[in-house]
Amino acid sequence: MNCGDGLKAVILAGGRGTRLSEETKMRPKPMIKIGEKPALWHIMKIYSTYGINDFVVCCGYKGEVIKEYFENISEDWNVELVDTGLDTMTGGRIKRIEKNVSNEKFFLSYGDDLKPVNIKELLDFHTKNEKLVTVTAAQPPGRFGILKLEKNNVIEMREKPPGDDTWINGGYYVLESEIFNYLSQDSDVWENEPLNKLIKENQVSAFKYNGIYQPLDTLNDKRNLEKMWNDGKPYWKVWE
Repeated sequence: MNCGDGLKAVILAGGRGTRLSEETKMRPKPMIKIGEKPALWHIMKIYSTYGINDFVVCCGYKGEVIKEYFENISEDWNVELVDTGLDTMTGGRIKRIEKNVSNEKFFLSYGDDLKPVNIKELLDFHTKNEKLVTVTAAQPPGRFGILKLEKNNVIEMREKPPGDDTWINGGYYVLESEIFNYLSQDSDVWENEPLNKLIKENQVSAFKYNGIYQPLDTLNDKRNLEKMWNDGKPYWKVWE
C-alpha cells in the first residue's frame, strides 16, 4: 500500500496535555504508552503501513523525552525532531517546520490521535479535489443516552448514535505548501483564523472517516485504549 512518494508526515507533539495531568507531569501527551509503546509510535505505524516513513515531529513540552525515545528506537524511519517552542500554538509549530517539508505537500496529524485513516485514500481524495487543505472529518462517539419524554414520563430510552449527525475535525490532514502563507507567528492557532480563512476561500475539502474513534483526552480514555490493545482488539492496528 505504498503511497509515500517522498512525502513527509508532520506530527504535532509539543502541547502540554493538561487534561491528562496524571500522565503528562512526566512526559508529553504523545508519549503516553498504549501497551508498551507510546501513542506517537502507534500513529507512525499507521503511516508506515502506507509507505510514509519520513516524519517531522514538532516538539515542545518535555521534548527531551521524545528525543531520548528516538535515540533508542529500531524502526526503519527517518525522524526529524524540531524544537518548535514551549508555548507555541499549533499554527506557529507548523510555520516553524516550513523548511523541513521543502515546498512539497505533506501530511499533518496530532500526536494523540489514533485513527486508522486510510492514508492512500486520503491522499487520492486530496489530489482529486485540488484544494490546499484536506481535513479528515470524523463522528465523535455517542457519550450519553437519549430519553424520550411525554410530560414527566420516560417513554423511550436509547443510546445516542455516534456523532449524532455531526462531524468534527478528525485530525489527519493533507496540506499543500501554500498554507504557510496563512501562518506568520508563534501565536497562530491553525484551527482558528488560518483554517477559517482557507475555508472562506473554498480551499478546504473534507475526507470522511466512518470508523471507530476513541479519544485520548482523559485517564479513562487511556484505560479504554490499553484494554483494547491488551485484549488484542486495537481498532487502529492496521499493520501486521
